[in-house]
Amino acid sequence: MRNKEIIAVVDNDESVRMSLDSLLRSSGYSVHTYASAHEFLFSDGPEAASCLISDIQMPVMDGIKMYEVLSALGFHIPVIFITGNPDAQRPISAVAMKPIAFFPKPFSTEKLLECIKTALSRCN
Repeated sequence: MRNKEIIAVVDNDESVRMSLDSLLRSSGYSVHTYASAHEFLFSDGPEAASCLISDIQMPVMDGIKMYEVLSALGFHIPVIFITGNPDAQRPISAVAMKPIAFFPKPFSTEKLLECIKTALSRCN
């Protein structure tokens, strides 16, 4: 393992979650996956995560709303948004920290890994 930093992946699409889990673990990261914003918010995820990768469009609570809730609760986790719909990047209001990046699916794994390094450098 590279370090104790945990990458949280929140996506309702199981194949995306498992692909990211495999990619990130093979790159030396610890990974926790969540099928929904609620699953992440009502777990130890916000306290444990060093970086958050989240889909934007999810049922019940989308990724941007989850990010706004995290910020309102005082969690300032670096976030990378992924989306199957690039037009889904609605304005983020009342958020203390802006996302690291938005990636349309499919995305470059190399660029995603670079963004994770950037996100983790913000934590140190």
